[in-house]
Amino acid sequence: MSENERWTVKCQETADGTGDVIVDLPPELLARLGLGLGGELTIEMVDGAIVLKPKHNTSSSS
Repeated sequence: MSENERWTVKCQETADGTGDVIVDLPPELLARLGLGLGGELTIEMVDGAIVLKPKHNTSSSS
């Protein structure tokens, strides 16, 4: 996936008073990121946009 590619999705309020939101990511986007069920993302704010990136597990089990 290109660093310049952008996707726009809507946030859904959880309505539980926490201020949390749910973001449904389209299956096509998850596939392009190589993510599936249980995949992890990093999140950061860059120039007013929320940027999500795949978090790849770098630890190895022995």
